[in-house]
Amino acid sequence: MEQAGQQIFDFLHQHGYWIMIPLMIIEGPVATLIAAMLASLGAFNVFVVLIFSVIGDIVGDVILYGLGYKYGLGFVRHVGKYIGITEKLVSRMEKYFTYHGGKTIFAVKSTTGLCWATFVAAGIVKMDFQKFVKHSFLGGVVWSSFLVVMGYFYGYLWREIRDNIKWIGWIIFLVAVLTFTVITIYKNWQAKKMLKENSIE
Repeated sequence: MEQAGQQIFDFLHQHGYWIMIPLMIIEGPVATLIAAMLASLGAFNVFVVLIFSVIGDIVGDVILYGLGYKYGLGFVRHVGKYIGITEKLVSRMEKYFTYHGGKTIFAVKSTTGLCWATFVAAGIVKMDFQKFVKHSFLGGVVWSSFLVVMGYFYGYLWREIRDNIKWIGWIIFLVAVLTFTVITIYKNWQAKKMLKENSIE
């Protein structure tokens, strides 16, 4: 088992960067958390992980923006239901853009769970692209930095304790998953609170 684990580690150390970017575009938070834990164990450079996380996030955001820009609500009607984006939600976000503009991109990127719907809505209303990318980048730096620090910390704990408690890796992994779950629930709660406070119905 230990030999198999070492082989996986060596493979990631040699080829992991090529795998990291597409994973971060598809599911940035999870990929970033895992990559940061592996960086703490020596598989990756932690600063490269942070840079890739921000880049992956921005690429994903631009793709969603582009889909909204090109296809409008047609994309929401045909594809949105499969990824949790509804016409009602996009309509709310469109109204929110009227009052807050670029601040919305930064806010949802760093504190809430409305990212997909927000970026599609930004494309639908044809928000200025440079402004969109700027606020996506700034919010992404905040969120990715937080995930990298958290993942690196859990990896550090595992590295320091593993020689004394063989099964500690599983405990730390479960704690990391639980932490991420709590953060996700909090982000979605913040999203609902943001909409409610601004009377977007």
